[in-house]
Amino acid sequence: MDDQNKNMILAIALSMLVMLGWFVLFPTPPAEDLPTETVVVDGVSIPLVAADNTAVPLAGSDVAALPNLQELVAETRDTALASSDRIEIRTEGLSGSISLTGGRIDDLHLLDYNVVLGDDSEKVTLLSPANAPDPYYALWGWAPTTTENIQNVPGANTVWSVESGSVLTETTPITLKWESENGLVFRRTISVDDHYMFDITQSVENNSGVDQSFAPYGLIARHGEPQTIGFYLLHEGVVRAQDGEIEEIDYDKMPEFDMSPEGNVDIVSVQENGWIGFTDKYWMTTLIPQAGQPFQSVAKYTTAQNTYRIDMRIDPMTVPAGETVGISTSLFAGAKVVDTIRAYQNERNIENFVDSVDWGWFYFLTKPMQWLLSYIHGIVGNMGVAIIGLTLVVKLALFPLAYKSAVSMAKMKKLQPEMAKLKERNGDDKQQMQKDMMKLYKDEKVNPAAGCLPILLQIPIFFALYKVLFVTIEMRHAPFFGWVKDLSEPDSSSWINLFGLLPYDVSWAPALLSIGVFPILMGITMWMQQKLNPAPTDKTQAMIFAWMPWVFMFMLGNFAVGLVIYWVANNTITFIQQYLIMRTQGVKPDVFGNIISGFKKKTDKAE
Repeated sequence: MDDQNKNMILAIALSMLVMLGWFVLFPTPPAEDLPTETVVVDGVSIPLVAADNTAVPLAGSDVAALPNLQELVAETRDTALASSDRIEIRTEGLSGSISLTGGRIDDLHLLDYNVVLGDDSEKVTLLSPANAPDPYYALWGWAPTTTENIQNVPGANTVWSVESGSVLTETTPITLKWESENGLVFRRTISVDDHYMFDITQSVENNSGVDQSFAPYGLIARHGEPQTIGFYLLHEGVVRAQDGEIEEIDYDKMPEFDMSPEGNVDIVSVQENGWIGFTDKYWMTTLIPQAGQPFQSVAKYTTAQNTYRIDMRIDPMTVPAGETVGISTSLFAGAKVVDTIRAYQNERNIENFVDSVDWGWFYFLTKPMQWLLSYIHGIVGNMGVAIIGLTLVVKLALFPLAYKSAVSMAKMKKLQPEMAKLKERNGDDKQQMQKDMMKLYKDEKVNPAAGCLPILLQIPIFFALYKVLFVTIEMRHAPFFGWVKDLSEPDSSSWINLFGLLPYDVSWAPALLSIGVFPILMGITMWMQQKLNPAPTDKTQAMIFAWMPWVFMFMLGNFAVGLVIYWVANNTITFIQQYLIMRTQGVKPDVFGNIISGFKKKTDKAE
């Protein structure tokens, strides 16, 4: 019994210590002025300028065509939106606009998600214009292959005209048009589905009289380091797929890329299947070429601009005189709803797209657990109830091991009188005591470690469930019952105002002290579970064991209440399960006797 308790203490304590590592959040650095960009040709640094005086390098180098940040000021978002003509985006789940300056998608709201729970007035803003605070936008274009053609391509500040469409909806695409002085006609057709996928078809009509060559590209830029949660269990930054492999790059790692004439750059050549994007906890923007399309997957940081950027660079395409050449790519910009992302992966053949969600080390458990949780939620309609249902399924799956564990504990309990006799007979001779104990275990066919296996197996399950509850957007603003309005946030109740019975605001209280109902229930159920068995004979071990439920209560007090609900359900089911199994083995656990005995010991000690 003592060895078993010690192992359980070590296993649980180790798992909790790992989970409590928080990183410090760093403030967003201010953006700096953007100098004219250059490209090195035959060892010479050449400033490259498009028809609109926007820096545009040659194909094969930095294909960036960013707005001129020297002209940017810290305007309000509304003022920035009003500074250019726009085409409205209006779907069931999205609202926003496309800037005709640059043809950028730089204004996007997610209508299904509120910034603050219960406040329908402010929706989550995903993308913002280049001259607004926290610029974040997507841009497409063609990079010329010769310096002679630089002035004949549209840049970031090119003003496009609308050729067709007036509002971008699920059923009405829009087409933008721009024509150069030498007869090149550039078109960009943008469509959007009923979720978060934009399709962008770019074309070049060559009326110049000579063959031309251009390299299509897409890019997403974020000016200034994005604010992150900074929790080590969650990746925020660049995520990309490259021919079957997934790579994650944190924002703070991008300035450490190898320096090149275009900045700190990391380039990967993708042969057949890949994509690249920025991922936040719940939101994502991703550039996606057609399946089988080779491209260069580029993550880049520029110090002068303080800009984090991802590029999708495609090999140059020849446009014969009198002909038109085009290419289609896609942009995912929206919420990381697992079922939606998985559907895109299957229906559009976007390899590994579901892995844009950070499944963690135990992905082989996290993925099926998320699927099962989503499935149960679809049946019961309440995410908190679904968590309890998932706990039941997990306990059923582990029941054979739990049964063996409970039987082993029952046998150990029966051996308590014999263990007491051995201790009395051997006194302080620990070596002989150990030998006699091992002989007793062997004679009675008892394995003292058998009870540890279910506990050890629950550690990765706990991590996997924590990961699911922490990273999946399905938990965000998901209610349970009563005061629990958001399962992804800590329990909002507090013992300080008697859980709302007293009309006192307790928002001033530190989360560590303002413990809610479910953390308290977690401590009580863990404590009750302990009382199925007598306290360990070792005083130090008994003290640690006695304090553990209350330490865990405070430790989990600031965790997502959905996770605490899982822990309460797990403790309760384990208590009932263990109690019934021990009864079938002829052992009648004296739970209340152990509780009374524990209080008596504390009273005697106090006297």
